[in-house]
Amino acid sequence: MIFADILLKINSVNKKEILLLERKPQEYEKTVLIIGVFHGDEPDGEYLINKYLSERNETKNRLLFIPCLNPDGKEKNTRTNFNNVDLNRNFPTKNWEKSENNEYFGGDSPASELETQFLVYIIDRYKPDVILTLHEPYKIVNYDGPAKEIAEKISEITGYEIQQDIGYPTPGSFGTYCGIERNIPTITLELPEKEPKEKLWAQNKGIFDYFASIY
Repeated sequence: MIFADILLKINSVNKKEILLLERKPQEYEKTVLIIGVFHGDEPDGEYLINKYLSERNETKNRLLFIPCLNPDGKEKNTRTNFNNVDLNRNFPTKNWEKSENNEYFGGDSPASELETQFLVYIIDRYKPDVILTLHEPYKIVNYDGPAKEIAEKISEITGYEIQQDIGYPTPGSFGTYCGIERNIPTITLELPEKEPKEKLWAQNKGIFDYFASIY
């Protein structure tokens, strides 16, 4: 059971639903966007989002959730989507470039993928004040844009270290598109790999409470 409203719904190339869910009070000042499963082989973000939404929780902010952005990749257990594109290299940034056709392939052109187009539309329409994407497996808090204080708070909640530089180039990344080029505080939370679900929830539940009631 999920306690949230379906705000938008599209189908992936392989006819899997991609949902934008909403939980909000009657009046709010801030909008938070939380995204799971950018990469199909990183499924734990969806687990955390659905776990949070399985309970009725009060919120002072509008919370938007995409539990699974890449259901086709999840079905295949691959980083990339149905078209073998890494969605986190497909955004129309100034540094996008056509790359080798490997697991980091950014597509034949910027925003070529429907999942990318869906997110670009959501950013433009709902104008989130902060964005959290849930990845794996590095157990760190990475951030782009004016998000240092938020990253510090999330690090305090989870015990994960902050690492601003992920250590390798990421042309066409979501963090660059939203954080650097649009000045939206953007957190990339790297969850630990193969962590027991109960432990993972215990580490990260406080993030949802923070965005709902404190931020």
